[in-house]
Amino acid sequence: MRRNCALSPKQLLRFYIALVCLSLVVATGFLIAGVWVIIIFTAIELSAVTTGFLIYCRHALDSETIQINGNTLLVKKFIGSKEMLFQFNAAWAKIEWPAEDAKTFHISQSNLRVELGQFMRHEQQVALLKELSPYLR
Repeated sequence: MRRNCALSPKQLLRFYIALVCLSLVVATGFLIAGVWVIIIFTAIELSAVTTGFLIYCRHALDSETIQINGNTLLVKKFIGSKEMLFQFNAAWAKIEWPAEDAKTFHISQSNLRVELGQFMRHEQQVALLKELSPYLR
């Protein structure tokens, strides 16, 4: 399950470089014309765009993975820059089905509970859980 992003980080970097170059060309033109205040506005613009793009890139690769190997259920979550790995015994793990208005579902075992499905629509969650439920009790 992956976040639905329009641009990969590589494509975003190319777009960012083009945007910075365009802004600097325009700023240079105004600077040559004698409008020195453009330096301040260009710096503010590039700082805001850089901040927004860094936030976008940080979460562009967010994902959740579920693997079943024999009697082991592995759940990997990669959110931001943190990767979390949860291991369950498939015989003891339980699926907590999402409510109609809920955006996520849970897999739990004793005191361990993991929230999943934030990158999926409700219909996709139901299909995934139907496929997953025969492997869990």
